[in-house]
Order: sequence, then C-alpha cells, then structure tokens
Amino acid sequence: MQRIKTAIIGASGYTGSELLRLLLLHPHVDLCAVTSRQEAGKSIAEVFPRYRNTPGAELCFIAPDAQVIADSGAAVAFLALPHGVAAEIAVPLLEQGIKVIDLSADFRIHDPVVYQEFYQHPHPAPNYLASAVYGLPEIHRDAITRAQLIASPGCYPTSILLPLIPLLKNALIAPQSIIANSLSGVSGAGKTPSPTLLFCECNESLRAYGIPKHRHLAEIEQELSLAAKEPVRITFVPHLVPVNRGIHSCIIATLAEQATLEKISSAFETAYQTSAFVRLLGAGGCADTKNVTGTNYIDIGWHIDARTNRLIITSAEDNIVKGAGGQAVQSFNLLLGFDEKAGLQSI
Repeated sequence: MQRIKTAIIGASGYTGSELLRLLLLHPHVDLCAVTSRQEAGKSIAEVFPRYRNTPGAELCFIAPDAQVIADSGAAVAFLALPHGVAAEIAVPLLEQGIKVIDLSADFRIHDPVVYQEFYQHPHPAPNYLASAVYGLPEIHRDAITRAQLIASPGCYPTSILLPLIPLLKNALIAPQSIIANSLSGVSGAGKTPSPTLLFCECNESLRAYGIPKHRHLAEIEQELSLAAKEPVRITFVPHLVPVNRGIHSCIIATLAEQATLEKISSAFETAYQTSAFVRLLGAGGCADTKNVTGTNYIDIGWHIDARTNRLIITSAEDNIVKGAGGQAVQSFNLLLGFDEKAGLQSI
C-alpha cells in the first residue's frame, strides 16, 4: 500500500493534535516530521499520552525549519499555524516542491487588499494567492486534485458555505438577504491562553463576538459571490458556547420568486448526492452538534417559513474535524488520488 511521507507543522495545538489523531492511523500516511517550538525534543506519546502504543507516536517534535522538513523526505506538509506565521514557512516548503495544505487563513482570500482589511497587516506572500486552491472538497474537488497549495477553509465558513452555495448557484434565495448566526465550541478559539476563554468565563454563558466583521466573513463572502456570480454581502454573527467542540449555524434568507420547497430540496440533493461527508436531513430536519462531534460529517436541514417568505437552514459540524483537520485530510486524499474517505471513516 502506498504511503506518503507527510509532515505536520504546528502539531501541538487543537487542530494539530486532531491532525495527529487522523494521520497516525491513516493507511496512506508515513508521518515523518511534526513540529512545535514548545514541545521540541519530546515524542508525540509524551505530549499526547492518548497516543501511547500507537505506531508512529515515538516520533519526536522538532522546531519548525523548512530545510529540516524537506530533508525528512516529506512530500506533503499540513500547516496548523496562526495566520501570518503559516505563509513564512509555506513559501520555502513550496519552493522545495512540497505540496502544502494550509489550515490558516493566509491563502484563503484571493485579494491581498481584502486580506489586509480583515487581518490588519499586508499579505506576507501575495504572489501565491492566485495559485492557491480554496480547499472545500465538495465544491472545488477537481481543482484540489491538481493543486500545489491548498487553503483549507475555516470552520465557520464551512458550516455556512456548504448550505448556501447550491441555493445561490440555482438562484433560489436573494443574495443580499442572508443572515448567519453561528455557535462554536471553545476549541475554535485555539489553545493560546486568554482570560476570556477561562473556564469561569465560558461556563454557563453564551456570548456573541467579532461583530460586525469577523475575519471569516472575508472568505465567506468571497465564495458566496463566486457561487452567485455577483457580489454578496451577508450579516454574520458568531457566538461562543460552553462546549469543547462543534459548530451550529442557523442561516436565514429571503426566498427568490421562483423558489419552492421541491426546488430547494432538489438543489441540495443534486449538489451532494455523491458527497461522502454531507448528510442531508431534508425539509423539516434540524441539525444537532451531538450527531457530528468527532466525525467529518456536516448535517444540513431546512424549513420554509411561509409567513415571512424566508428559508431557514441549520447545519452542524465538528469545528476541528470537518471544520479543520478532517476536511484537510479529505483534501489530502483527493490530492493524492486516494479514496476520499481514507482515514476518516473510523472517527
């Protein structure tokens, strides 16, 4: 069985540890390098005792160095690093001929001006934006198979884009009417300590944040605009909820004049009938995070509110699997020509 030498850059955070969980047991992966400045010199099993006795868990963390990673023989590198930092190592890896799957926001946004607007600093590698493929497998499958650089989507965008893109492509909703309210588990904020993420601050509480211009809004509007073939602006309100993982999005949009329940259901079914990880709950279905945590599935249900002529869609996913590590592995499988479900079905 073919095994691809693979590196994880930034493997000690929540997303990085999820990549470890998936790739240590992936049938086509030979994990040859894992990096963490903080944990350098320690084995995977020392840092994450849950992986003791797992084949490959004796591999030790190293400091992130593009040349050392290239010397390890890595053909593919997953980057689980903060935005701004990821591009610094992505570029030398790409120059060495290594395929890069970046889970940060550094290559998701096509326009460097928009990137600077949302991330408050110039793009660190604007020459690579045109060649980066937005790694939403259900939408950009063919481009992913040919990519050298994959920009894996954010967790919120995944939960909003997959429900909306088929409807916009079929002109079934009014593009400028969209409101998305999304609720995320605390792991979505990352592992960096912050007073606002302390247990006593999050437990028994629910709060909105990032209003009115959360950073993920840039890639959401970019991809929705491509689907609608016109500029799309939406209202997006993210919330933090006291659970470890999971995202629930409730999306509301005004129905187009020609829209019917049958056409909406048909648009979803046509778009995702062969998609391994999209589960359509149908008209009247409501997504629930308890059914997707720990998996690479996204569940989508929808209702028509005849009183207001609006469509109400709910979606649920695991923010660090389908919203991060699992989706990146899905792209890896497509990129290398493996079964799309490889390494993802057992979770």
